[in-house]
Amino acid sequence: MPKFEAREFILFAIVGVVNTATYYLFYLAGLKGLGLPYMIAHFGAVILSMIISFFLNSYVTYKVKPTWKKFLMYPLTQLVNIAVTAVLLFLLVDGLGMNSTIAPLAALIVTVPVTFIVTGKVLKSA
Repeated sequence: MPKFEAREFILFAIVGVVNTATYYLFYLAGLKGLGLPYMIAHFGAVILSMIISFFLNSYVTYKVKPTWKKFLMYPLTQLVNIAVTAVLLFLLVDGLGMNSTIAPLAALIVTVPVTFIVTGKVLKSA
């Protein structure tokens, strides 16, 4: 089990908030500013915000040097997040009958630490 670093976890959460805001600004810029269809604006914003997130997590959260290998592996951290969130949503809503509006917030209790660990492994690898 990896050693838990409270400082890294707090920085990871802050970078997550910045990343969410960055995504939304890029999404709105594509949607409203450039007049792109919403799905193209979404995917463009995801890609741009993921690139920024990679560098913020490398330099700020984990204080590691970014490499091409890490950069190419970084999207896997988001795939893990998406998969874990989907499973948890299904279990919470269909299995436990939780309100689907609240379930994603409850899933954060698990997904943020899991994503933190996976991201740390990817970015701290040689």
